[in-house]
Amino acid sequence: MIISRTPFRISFLGGGTDYPRWYLRRGGQVLATTINKYCYITCRYKPPLVAHRIRLAYNRIEDCQSIDEIEPPVIRGVLRVLELDEALEIHHDADLPGRSGIGSSSSFTVGLLQALHALKGEMVSKRQLAEEAIHVEREILRETVGSQDQTLAAHGGLQHIAFFPDGRIVVRPLTIPHDRREELNGHVMLFYTRIKRTASEVAASYVESLETKAPVLERLHAMVDEGIEILNGDDDITRFGELLDESWQSKRSLSHLTSNTRVDEIYEAARSAGALGGKLTGAGGGGFMLLFAPPHRHEAIRESLRGLPYVPVTFESSGSQVIFYDPDPAASREDRAARRHELEAPRELTAMHESERTKI
Repeated sequence: MIISRTPFRISFLGGGTDYPRWYLRRGGQVLATTINKYCYITCRYKPPLVAHRIRLAYNRIEDCQSIDEIEPPVIRGVLRVLELDEALEIHHDADLPGRSGIGSSSSFTVGLLQALHALKGEMVSKRQLAEEAIHVEREILRETVGSQDQTLAAHGGLQHIAFFPDGRIVVRPLTIPHDRREELNGHVMLFYTRIKRTASEVAASYVESLETKAPVLERLHAMVDEGIEILNGDDDITRFGELLDESWQSKRSLSHLTSNTRVDEIYEAARSAGALGGKLTGAGGGGFMLLFAPPHRHEAIRESLRGLPYVPVTFESSGSQVIFYDPDPAASREDRAARRHELEAPRELTAMHESERTKI
């Protein structure tokens, strides 16, 4: 059995410049960090005497005989990329809900790749994990996605990530004093708006026309350098919150789907209670709202947003990793080969597995 753990992320500055349609022409950069909220993937080879070849457990349970029967496209894509056509069981768990702007889709892709590579006995680099996840989401699933989420999920940490026109992605850990890092973390608040949305759909509303919004993207790009300068300096960190506010106002101009009346109400309530700035953490439309506020204003902000779930977070630096590795000696290569060639499970096992299903 293998268990991988992959962090979610919050993006501070530069979001939007990480879409290849933009950075392959103009370059891009983001300032973001992973947080101590995770996606967990458990997987194992199944023995041959089972009524189904593949079992998936996420927000529902699927029992399948082939990859083609699997409902989530991302799982089909990853299995095909890794050329894994064996009897498998895959379980997904997460600390935060999906479609909420914290990079959950990419964390799932990275975590699944991590776990299945380990199941095959392969150790892969963080760079390879990120590149494979980008390939799956962009080339196989044809989703409108940037490149920061996969890179952050794989590497972890408080990062300055640069995207170059030649396709290179360079990860630069932000080396600021420990006290400054703690001060930054202490100003961060995260609230769930309860609004679910699909990031690729929101992004699709403006990615195709990014060239027409060049002044906005260039300003978002420049804010990353300004944010790094603030964090590396001795000035009052409140300037960083003001920069976040400017960034959000710029991001809102990219598409009418980036914000909505409810999101605007939440943001203004937080600002009135003492937040210096903030933004939705992903492409926009809903999900989690990141706020930046002095610690002494946190109680007032929580009171003003008391109908919304508040999620305390701390920065993490590990990235995706295998946290449990215990290959099952019973799941030998011969067992798996026999299972691949098995045409139909014995009928007498069906009732047993139906009762097993009810226990999960």
